Amino acid sequence: MHDIKEKIIKEIKKIYDPEIPVNIFELGLIYKIDVFDNKKVLIEMTLTSPNCPVAESLPNSVKKNILNIDGVEDVELKLVWDPPWTKEKMSEAAKLELNL
Repeated sequence: MHDIKEKIIKEIKKIYDPEIPVNIFELGLIYKIDVFDNKKVLIEMTLTSPNCPVAESLPNSVKKNILNIDGVEDVELKLVWDPPWTKEKMSEAAKLELNL
């Protein structure tokens, strides 16, 4: 299961927020990744704001990328707003990239 989780993170890191030049994993938009029997994946993610212009397309991109991984049969993606995203959720690499 650890191997598939690494592949999921690798796929998520290919997706960038269109307004911020950092991938959504490093931005801290992914709150939870659970893998069940190496076939079903549960993702909890948020957006930088509820009014984000990519509120529909970004979660769909995440789901689509994960479904392309060999062995993943289903992805349940939950868009959550609690806790709200803040800059503190960003990785150190993302903060350095954005000079924060």
